[in-house]
Amino acid sequence: MTSFEYKEKKHFIALACVFLLSLFTALWFQQYFFLLLPLAALLFYSGWQQPRIVFFLLLAALPFSFEYNFSPALGTDVPDEALMLLTSFLFLACWIYSPDSIPRSTLVHPLLILLLMHLGWTVLTSVLSTHNLLSVKIILAKGWYVGAFVVAPLIIFTNKKMISIAAIIIAATVFLVTIIAIYRHSLDGFSFATINIAVSPFFRNHVTYSSMLVCIIPVFFAIYLLNKNKRIQGLITAAILILLTALFFSYARGAWLALAAGAAAYWLVKKKLLVTTFIGFIFFCVAAVYWLKHKDNYIRYAHNFKTTIFHKDFKEHLVATYQLKDVSTAERFYRWIAGVRMIKDNYMTGYGPGTFYKNYKPYTVPVYKTWVSDNKEHSTVHNYFLLLLVEQGIPGLIFFLFLSGSLLYYAQHLYHRINDRFYRTLSITIGSILVMIITVNFLSDLIETDKIGSLFFLCLSLLVMTDINTKKLQAAPHVQSIS
Repeated sequence: MTSFEYKEKKHFIALACVFLLSLFTALWFQQYFFLLLPLAALLFYSGWQQPRIVFFLLLAALPFSFEYNFSPALGTDVPDEALMLLTSFLFLACWIYSPDSIPRSTLVHPLLILLLMHLGWTVLTSVLSTHNLLSVKIILAKGWYVGAFVVAPLIIFTNKKMISIAAIIIAATVFLVTIIAIYRHSLDGFSFATINIAVSPFFRNHVTYSSMLVCIIPVFFAIYLLNKNKRIQGLITAAILILLTALFFSYARGAWLALAAGAAAYWLVKKKLLVTTFIGFIFFCVAAVYWLKHKDNYIRYAHNFKTTIFHKDFKEHLVATYQLKDVSTAERFYRWIAGVRMIKDNYMTGYGPGTFYKNYKPYTVPVYKTWVSDNKEHSTVHNYFLLLLVEQGIPGLIFFLFLSGSLLYYAQHLYHRINDRFYRTLSITIGSILVMIITVNFLSDLIETDKIGSLFFLCLSLLVMTDINTKKLQAAPHVQSIS
């Protein structure tokens, strides 16, 4: 027996023992999730040999993952959160074992430094949190998000081939889950009242579903632009039309707005106006909040509690939105006002990550109360930027705005600096996706979720690697890149 055969035999025996032990444990305690342990062991073994497999499997699992609660206080996303942990561990181990896998020039990239500053402030506010345990959970989750979607891509995305594979995998799996949702929704006649049922269990609600859906449309558009085969272009066009149809029947106003914002971003990048527009929008928001707060002007727009209801008909839902009679819109105002009023008492370090629900009730204004204000879901303020301001203080918001603005700057800058068609298309696509993510997070708080948070951090790592890879191409133009 050769040394290789002996090594393989030992691995087989070890995996067989893990399977038998898991089977015995599952039968003894009647907890059949223990049967997943052999799969986890096999996945770990395969991942240790080929870490890319685990990363690509994670991307494929993102659209299909669902929430699972072990107890009222402990829940996770299955299977992607376990895959995030595994991916983070494997690639951190690869980096420690081979430090050159992420060159120093990459580590000191301005976007990574800004990300580190943002994460550092988040850790500090967790230490000073009003509820440390809740904040620690947020920190841990963000840790494996960064490990899986920033550290791993810095090692993998060293050429066009790896980036293309990742884009195709996530686009294909989102398209597949969309087809499932459309079919299930069609059985109820595409009813507005049943959209949340149609997208479960893969998405918590139609907001998360539509947000991921709208962010993937630019990926299909990029694949179309980079493909010269007319037949494949025709298939991609059909896929885009299906995705747009699904987006329409998602009945998510924020995602529709994000689609328009993403299209505008595409034009703004070409005109070098994206960053200027972003800064102008920030000033507009600050001025609007100041005006509404001045002399309590916001009270003039309070809704009528008795007429603020949930509408099962979407036309009525839209009419109720601008009349301030839609419950979801009214409830947003209720929490936004509470959030703004919270700032003055803890404007420097905030109340701590994940603590909005525990602290906001005393700051609410009764005149804006709705019949869902008891908030049984323990959901947050429905505006990620306001959430940061409340939970991490003014510096926390400033760090994130600098990071977001810098991401938009690099998307625009790289598009105009690069001559390579692939990376130019990638840069402008990321710019559009980032604007979409910013738009949906203005009406929700999805950066901490697996569906949208993953895309945000992937955009960051892709911009870093686009910058690094294209500088290498420019330094060695005689070397043909992998396409």
